[in-house]
Amino acid sequence: MEMQEVVKSIENLQKKLSEMYDILDIAKKQSQVLVIAEEVNKPDFWKDQENATKKSREMSDLQAEIDLWGKYDKETKDLLEIAQMDEADKDVNMREDIEKQYVVLEKNILKLEFKTLFDGKHDKESAIVAIHSGSGGTEAQDWAEMLLRMYLRYADQKGWKTTILDETKGQEAGFKSVTFQVEGNFAYGHLKSEHGTHRLVRISPFDAEKMRHTSFALVEVIPELEESEDVKIDDKDIRIDTFMAGGNGGQSVNTTYSAVRLVHIPTGITVTCQNEKSQQQNRKLAMKVLLSRLQKVQEEKDEEERLKLRGEYKSPEWGSQIRSYVLHPYHMVKDLRTRYETTDDEGVLNGELDPFVEAYLRFLKN
Repeated sequence: MEMQEVVKSIENLQKKLSEMYDILDIAKKQSQVLVIAEEVNKPDFWKDQENATKKSREMSDLQAEIDLWGKYDKETKDLLEIAQMDEADKDVNMREDIEKQYVVLEKNILKLEFKTLFDGKHDKESAIVAIHSGSGGTEAQDWAEMLLRMYLRYADQKGWKTTILDETKGQEAGFKSVTFQVEGNFAYGHLKSEHGTHRLVRISPFDAEKMRHTSFALVEVIPELEESEDVKIDDKDIRIDTFMAGGNGGQSVNTTYSAVRLVHIPTGITVTCQNEKSQQQNRKLAMKVLLSRLQKVQEEKDEEERLKLRGEYKSPEWGSQIRSYVLHPYHMVKDLRTRYETTDDEGVLNGELDPFVEAYLRFLKN
């Protein structure tokens, strides 16, 4: 590449970064960091541990994004200054080094640009994910566990905190259903692409005849929302059941009535939480999940009405597949909405989901 072309390309990167400054609301985030920093410095800040941890994490996430943009902005300006030097002052090695730095910088800025796709109403929130095995007994239940492992690995790569809230294990293997919380910046924005039915085709490890089986699992993803004016939960509308927990949580978990089941009588929505050590902790988490579910239901009703007025509404069905994972007779993972596909099925099942997430977010903008 001629040096003039390199200079032009670096200038384009600088222009893109300038546009991203506005799209990413860097100035607003800088103001938010200052506001949170004032709260953190108050003597009684850590009295409310849960809120303090949440605020600290929020400030850390905001600062990391600001710093990353600033880092790339400085690197771009510095590289452009060197690239614009008189040709007589640049030897062959310097020209090659400028080109190499440009390639790396372009790749990093494209990753940062990925963040501009998160402009949904609840994208920045944490998420609550539920996986339900379909018909097919052990096969489907094992598939549900494979999906759980995939999402936990993906969350771990992102540095998010995950907590199993409720689980119903299969008789031989896997899970009939499992619900978990994912705490992290933009967790819902990433994971909303996973909402729907996932189909697996493979040679069954549970079949002595080594026959090919097709299994299904439903993944539900909702944002974790705080209480709002739109949705209020009346105590008389909730039935609370307590029972002995059967999951993780310490030695006393199977000897005390620590598990909580909340039933919202008007809607029939049921939420169970049993993996915390105390009934109070389980109830608090269950209420948070119930509130999030109710708000999501209300928003879906509003959206349904809007689409009906426009003649675009289609009733969702359990069986509507969003992604197919074929492990035999060939290797292919394909998203049926975006048409993005890869032959690296092993990588996907180990949590390499970003290409599918990006394809889905771009799909929403079309």
